[in-house]
Amino acid sequence: MAAFIEAIDLKRKMFFELDDTPYLCLDVERSTPTARGGQTLVRVKMRNLKTRAVFDKTFKAGEKFKEPDLVQSPASYLYSDALGSHFMDQGSYETLTLGGDMLGDALDFLVDGQVVQILLFNGNAIGLQLPQHVELTVASTEAGARGDTASGNVTKVAKLETGIEVRVSLFIKEGEKVKVNTETRECLGRV
Repeated sequence: MAAFIEAIDLKRKMFFELDDTPYLCLDVERSTPTARGGQTLVRVKMRNLKTRAVFDKTFKAGEKFKEPDLVQSPASYLYSDALGSHFMDQGSYETLTLGGDMLGDALDFLVDGQVVQILLFNGNAIGLQLPQHVELTVASTEAGARGDTASGNVTKVAKLETGIEVRVSLFIKEGEKVKVNTETRECLGRV
């Protein structure tokens, strides 16, 4: 029998199922009314894991959701082509293919051999979870000019091996590896 989650117990980054669709809780806000007999409401910012749509919805505190039949399976990124992006499951060694609509902007952080968590709902691949941080090589950046720090310019734009551009410290050069936060797209420094 499937376990149930009450709306009041939802937390950030928790998975739940509503109307036979898996969701990820991105943010949760509880509001307790001051009037007697008022009901506590839970406002949830949630992502539909099948369509990647993000929206807000308000639930009563006692509403219950099923725990989804969601499995995270480690897989390494192989390549992308017209059919989608291909990953090799680390346990079964089978190839899983995800369409572009399932990836969102994940390709900005994927390099060959990168291990990610593929989300399987009822045995079917529906998306992936990136690690919190990834290490990418700086493909091109301009040299920091002497005296830039005096004017308050302590960062510069760098293009990384996957094609995304991030702001990096002045001392970072081409060919160096940097750590990038996959949620905020911020450079966290050299590796």
